[in-house]
Amino acid sequence: MKNEIGQMLVVRASGHLFDQQIRYPVWEATQQQLQYWLADLNIGGVILLGGSVVELAARSRQLQNWAKTPLLIAADIEEGVGQRFPGGTWFPPPMALSAIGDRKTAQQCAAEMGKTTAREALAAGINWLLAPVVDVNNNPDNPVINVRAFGDTPEAVTELATAFITGCQHYPVLTTAKHFPGHGDTATDSHLELPAIAHSEKRLHEVELPPFIGAIAAGVDSVMTAHLRVLAWDKETPATLSYPILTEQLRQKMGFEGLIVTDALVMAGVANYADAEEICLQAIEAGADILLMPANPEKAIAAIENAVKTGRISRDRLRASLHRIRTAKEKISANALARSPQKQDAAIALSFDPSQFAQIRDGATVETILRESMQQGGNLPLQPPQTPHQGINAIVASNLLNNDFLGFHTPAIAIPQQLGYELQLLAPESLQQLLSFSSMTLQLFARGNPFRGSASFTPETKSVLENLLRSDRVTALVLYGSPYIVEWLLPNLNSHIPWVFSYGQMPTAQRLAWEFLLSQKTLSSVRQNAFI
Repeated sequence: MKNEIGQMLVVRASGHLFDQQIRYPVWEATQQQLQYWLADLNIGGVILLGGSVVELAARSRQLQNWAKTPLLIAADIEEGVGQRFPGGTWFPPPMALSAIGDRKTAQQCAAEMGKTTAREALAAGINWLLAPVVDVNNNPDNPVINVRAFGDTPEAVTELATAFITGCQHYPVLTTAKHFPGHGDTATDSHLELPAIAHSEKRLHEVELPPFIGAIAAGVDSVMTAHLRVLAWDKETPATLSYPILTEQLRQKMGFEGLIVTDALVMAGVANYADAEEICLQAIEAGADILLMPANPEKAIAAIENAVKTGRISRDRLRASLHRIRTAKEKISANALARSPQKQDAAIALSFDPSQFAQIRDGATVETILRESMQQGGNLPLQPPQTPHQGINAIVASNLLNNDFLGFHTPAIAIPQQLGYELQLLAPESLQQLLSFSSMTLQLFARGNPFRGSASFTPETKSVLENLLRSDRVTALVLYGSPYIVEWLLPNLNSHIPWVFSYGQMPTAQRLAWEFLLSQKTLSSVRQNAFI
């Protein structure tokens, strides 16, 4: 029984090959520990973070070789493989798609995004996409979903998420609709504490549930739970641990027959509710098939085994989950690949092929989404300084030591440097330093992200920004990330100041933003220096 129970667990691991490269030792097991879990405990899957696509492919093969049973290998790649693993295609946040004026173009881009993500994932050894997000982000203060959602209406989210799922189905990968029954209308990050949704059942059926219904109809393989209380259905228990929500609503009323996977069980939104082993038991009792990132896999397995022996969890309940897991794994097995109509393309999962990543068509889709969703205003184009060191290129970004979108080679830094701007790189809490400069181009990288606790800046930072924007110090403004911050900033900006907004933060978004900002003559001089 212990070996069977192990199939219900998915553990976290580094995508890098060596222990000294582990960045999150609290969550990411060592090589020795992983090998024991996979070979002896028969753990069912691994979720990976870190490493290039080349490393990831080698890591995936290594883990599969260690495993007693073929693994589910998962990753949170909501914005493409390149969001997490360098070498893959990095798409703009999903919300950019709903900002595209032409709905047909938006749907086509969503489908291409899904197709590219699935193809590159398989090429790197990933067979389970923890995407798409189908939450309806109708709360601008949402710190954790934010631009990860496809939009702020159920119609937009349903349309674009189902197109993404359809695109993924060109390849034998698993897709995931998350976070059930809807995490879009909260102002609390469930990584940090337990949010509550107080809406009526009528409102849930009108706003939160339609995207999940659409995803299920489109054939989504799994649904991920949300660590939040939904008061209309269960006043006390987080959705992840709630039988009325997972079984009565999702299984029975909505008819979902695929995998139910918990969000990470180490997140404070659920981890603070009970002890770690009790959480695992309650999640299974509620209807979950897969436990994602339990605090201690060995203790979790022992607790589940004991619960079955004592009759708390029936063997039939366990068999139902194990059957769903086997069915999902059959879809992504070698036999499934051989039967796929995309046989030649799907075969890339068996060996690493660099040509499967960042293809020309993929880059064109990224640029289409960025261009069609970009906003601009003020007196464009920007006139750069006439002589070097007359202007400041002020870049404000959180987590400066741990982001993938800034470096001295990236356009937000390289293009202004070529034009004679002097770089000032600052965290939001250091923004006051800019009050000592008389002229600057201000670039803000700001979006909601897990663990930040806020979708915007602190009141102190907002106050400094307002002072800057109302003065004559800022000669141009470039914003990357959240449209909600644009809505707050623009009323504080003098109408003549040129500005550009991009949903994306990656180097491609930076390049396009500066193309929007500058004249063709200026661009030509920069291109000669090979920056864009």
